[in-house]
Amino acid sequence: MRWRRPGDAPGEETIRSLVVDGQQLRVAVRQGRPGGTPLLLINGIGASLDLLQPFVDALTPSVGVIRFDVPGVGGSPLPPVPYRFTGLSRMIARMLSVLGHDSADVLGISWGGGVAQHFAAFQRSRCRRLVLVSTATGALMVPARPAVLLRMVTPRRYLDPGYLQRVAGTLYGGSARDDPGRVTAAMHATSRVGPPRGYLFQLAAGAGWTSLPFLPLLRQPTLIVAGDDDPIIPLANARLMHRLIPDSRLHVYRGGHLGLVTEAAELAPVVHRFLADGGDAGLPGRGRHPVPMGGHHGKPSGR
Repeated sequence: MRWRRPGDAPGEETIRSLVVDGQQLRVAVRQGRPGGTPLLLINGIGASLDLLQPFVDALTPSVGVIRFDVPGVGGSPLPPVPYRFTGLSRMIARMLSVLGHDSADVLGISWGGGVAQHFAAFQRSRCRRLVLVSTATGALMVPARPAVLLRMVTPRRYLDPGYLQRVAGTLYGGSARDDPGRVTAAMHATSRVGPPRGYLFQLAAGAGWTSLPFLPLLRQPTLIVAGDDDPIIPLANARLMHRLIPDSRLHVYRGGHLGLVTEAAELAPVVHRFLADGGDAGLPGRGRHPVPMGGHHGKPSGR
């Protein structure tokens, strides 16, 4: 039986704590249509589940959504020891079991996209479809500029809104170049900051990790979503993943690293269409053909 409260209807959401393998996790579950496969969201480094609320709100209510705070982030307390992607993937699989789901469609953004790739490869039966947003292949990737990387090694942008206001445009690109206050408000009004050690644990979890050897072995239908002005994850990384993942589509949008938040109204329908048809054969845009763009939408990228 799926984890729900009496009277819950599609579109209704509950937030509570679960204990999985001795680790307390803050989890948000939005009910979808009965019998549907939920969409599991794995967030970027340092961000709590709250940051992706605009994307969840933009998805059709029939799509069930599961979000959680990684150990040491937001409302999930620090684990006793650091972890790696393998252990985190096992915990996610067990979390799905606790929630009553055999499998999920998995969407990972940025750091969470690395976790999602690992989960799809090593928990294959638990991942039906895969969505990779603003992410790359780990240690072996086309890197950001050194000045951008230096700003990513600490959680200062989550702790100091004035600092984030100053660096948002050059760090996140896209609409943050013209309106850094919007990104600052989204990150400081909603996202819950965990202890600094939680951020370090996330950095350590991905240290030395790369998905390059196993991407050609992925069998899930995969949608790769990338912005054309992403200083953290240059667009070349999305094109590389698209070449390596056999059953993948590539959607490039006009925007930056946080498009899932700032361009949620544009990207939610793209993800929904993929989830609705991604398991069927012979659809346009399957295999190595990109998803039709239909033109760029939203604000100019600022480049």
